[in-house]
Parts: sequence; structure tokens; C-alpha cells
Amino acid sequence: MSEENSSDKFVPALGFSWLTRIYDPVVGLTTREQRFKSALLAQAGLAAPMEVLDLACGTGTLAIRAKRQHPGCEITGIDADDRILKIARGKAKKEGQAINFQQGFSTKLPFRDRHFDRVLSSLFFHHLLPDAKQLTFREVHRVLKPGGQLHIADWGKPGSFLMRGLFYFIQLLDGFDNTRDNVQGRLPELMRQAGFRNVTTGREFSTMFGTMTLYSGQK
Repeated sequence: MSEENSSDKFVPALGFSWLTRIYDPVVGLTTREQRFKSALLAQAGLAAPMEVLDLACGTGTLAIRAKRQHPGCEITGIDADDRILKIARGKAKKEGQAINFQQGFSTKLPFRDRHFDRVLSSLFFHHLLPDAKQLTFREVHRVLKPGGQLHIADWGKPGSFLMRGLFYFIQLLDGFDNTRDNVQGRLPELMRQAGFRNVTTGREFSTMFGTMTLYSGQK
């Protein structure tokens, strides 16, 4: 997922555009992707005819899986990086999945108010600086329908000293300012500040680089 910290700038997934093509195998090998994304979709409780947004969709893995499991849902994927969206569109076409992928920034979502039933986010918020996190949560709250839900899978507060040590690699790669709220377990607090209610912390997964945590909140 592309790092995005202003209205017109972003850093490609893995930090460099030339690494984008290996994003899928890297994430698959290092984050237990199959397990945590399956758990995220189960937590989200998708059902037809929901309108679903995959925020910072990257190469489209989560959006495609959601569409495959719930063909009656309308799935939209948004990302700041046109290059990675080209990969996502190619993957969806190969699988015969009709998904609307479009370019845009999380801090200024190009959607009307109260549009989506669910917003999903996987491995995105740790890329954002604190101000961008807050803006993004407010934007997600805006585009959700009343009663709609946000479901997140991202790095959380480490579950052990080992997980904390491993997470330093992520902080060196993505930045200490960007990841501080994650490692301190503050995403739920930021969600509440943006107006979300019934905010919960769900399952946790130990990975090669730290603790992957599921979160949810309702508008």
C-alpha cells in the first residue's frame, strides 16, 4: 500500500517504484497474509448488496478476495499509486472479477458522504504521519453510511519483547514518526477521536516483523 502524507505526494509500496512488482511475494512471505486477511474479511461480515471500499488497496489482493467471496457486493479499491493500480486491474481482469479501481488520496476521498457500508484497510495506517492518520479516519467516517463499519489490519502494540524487537525493522523502513501510534496501540483512540463508536481490538497475529492486529469501529 502506498505511503501517503499530503494531498499530492506519496511514497510507493516498499519505498521505491521498482520494488512494487515484488510487493505481493514480500508481503505474503513476511506477514502471514492469507491468515490475517481471511480473519479481516470474516470480521467485516460482508453481505450482498453492500458497497465496500478497500482503502489503499495496493495490488488488489484484499479487494479481489472480497469480491470472490461476496460476488453480490460492489467493491471499490482506491490507492494513490497509479502503477500499483495497474497491477491490481490486471490481477482482477485475470480472475474475471469486476472491481472499480481508482486513483485517489485517503485524506481527500473522492466519494460522496454516506456512500459505503464497509471500509477495509490492510497494512496502510502505519505509513501515515499522525496528522494524515487523523484526516484519513475523519474521511472514512464521512464516506461511511450511518451504521457502516471500518475494519483494519495493521501493525499493533507488540505482544511480546520479541515482537517489539522485530518491529524495529518496520520502523527503520517506514519511519518512526509514522509508526509510533501503531506501536503504542493508539489506533483505537484515534478512531474514537474521529467519531467512531463501538471501537474494538480483534485478533492478533505474530509475524516476522511484529504483531499484526485487527481493529473495527462503527459510524
